Amino acid sequence: AQSKHSSPDARTSIGGRFVLFSSSCWRARVSSVRPSVRTSDVDMSRAGCPDPCGGVYAATAMLLLVTVLQVVTVCDGSYALTDLNVAAATAQAIRNKNRGKGSMWWGIAKAGEPNNLSPLSPGMLYMDPTVHTTLRRKQRRLARENPGLLDAIAKGANMAVHECQYQFRNQRWNCSTRNFLRGKNLFGKIVDRGCRETAFIYAITSAAVTHAIARACSEGSIDTCNCEAHHRPPTVTMGGTSLGPPAPARDFEWGGCSDNIGFGFDISREFVDTGERGKSLREKMNLHNNEAGRWHVQSQMRQECKCHGMSGSCTVKTCWMRLPPFRVIGDLLKDRFDGASHITSSNGGHNRNNNKAHTNRLPKHPKLNAIMSNSIHAKRENRRNRHKYGFQLKPFNPDHKPPGIKDLVYYEMSPGFCEKNPKLGIQGTHGRQCNETSFGVDGCQIMCCGRGYRVQEVMVVERCNCTFHWCCEVKCDICRTKKTLHTCI
Repeated sequence: AQSKHSSPDARTSIGGRFVLFSSSCWRARVSSVRPSVRTSDVDMSRAGCPDPCGGVYAATAMLLLVTVLQVVTVCDGSYALTDLNVAAATAQAIRNKNRGKGSMWWGIAKAGEPNNLSPLSPGMLYMDPTVHTTLRRKQRRLARENPGLLDAIAKGANMAVHECQYQFRNQRWNCSTRNFLRGKNLFGKIVDRGCRETAFIYAITSAAVTHAIARACSEGSIDTCNCEAHHRPPTVTMGGTSLGPPAPARDFEWGGCSDNIGFGFDISREFVDTGERGKSLREKMNLHNNEAGRWHVQSQMRQECKCHGMSGSCTVKTCWMRLPPFRVIGDLLKDRFDGASHITSSNGGHNRNNNKAHTNRLPKHPKLNAIMSNSIHAKRENRRNRHKYGFQLKPFNPDHKPPGIKDLVYYEMSPGFCEKNPKLGIQGTHGRQCNETSFGVDGCQIMCCGRGYRVQEVMVVERCNCTFHWCCEVKCDICRTKKTLHTCI
């Protein structure tokens, strides 16, 4: 607290304690000690000692992160607040504040259509405030430097939500987002747990962004990228003599416009991994699952071809590389979810040579190595193919092998999803539909957690027997059918 008419207070930090010196005397009454206390939340009043300021005072909004607040009332220029033990509390408060900080960008999925991003000038983008608050500084910079990028990322975020809900539509946890806020709470507080559901969320969102950016480049939606360079094997020469193996004969020509997986992979890593430093086990888990999602997208690049010739003959064939529908990536990640690796903390965390699954090897020819290692393309490939952060995750069971680069990892067991848990944003399975004849996870016995289910017959009205009539109309009949629904009690 500082009087308007007194000399300025002197604030200092001594031995990890905040000390507030004042020419006045105040008493702070705190109803409850919290990890985070602001002076604006504390009732500041005079302590009954002489007031040289004529009763005029104001509380300054200085943030105090305290666990122990000892109030000392001393007159005549002594300090009023002392013994603020902030060291441990500050660290804990920062950890709580930053938990899940790398996933705030998920809020783009709920921030409306990406057409609220309007270009103002070359290289600059205007961002809607609702979008701006979900992004970190580095992410906003990437959006400014790459016009059209945020549009693709928003599309990827929505694609991830829809794919997650599709993959888990028949399980107790169904990836619901209906009652949650933007940002990291898009999927509920479940993401605060280091469980396998969180692992899938991080992987599917990272994969969707990679997929969306790579596809947007080939469609011309991002100003700073275009089609991927054709996947021709590199030919390295020295003095006119080829050092590499001869290119295999092929019956097609590279052409068309390949999805730019290189740009998508690199920009996704820069954008999605922002805020994750890889120091704690949770951050390492997030980074690993982000990388796993990207690698699943990159490994699914497939060759597509088109024939050219008279009467449909394939005299000339043009081929390009294209990503599959995102459903293929979702199916692969769901399989990885079912076989996710349980990990624990490791002491050898920063040895970049430990994780052999995350390294990239050059060809064995020594001269070819020297030239390839100096090429821009090779450096870019090396940077993308190795694990950027160089840590080795340790399996919880020492008899198990370390997780591979495409494996999903978790370190905490999943909570129960049978009952509603507002604290974690779990909806429970009450009212969910189930399959009476199934013995799998969608069966009524498992889905309803043994509570039983009710059977209900409903009349469904839908269009059927649709036919096309020239020109240009589709006519359908109206069909009414009875369906039996099974709903968890």
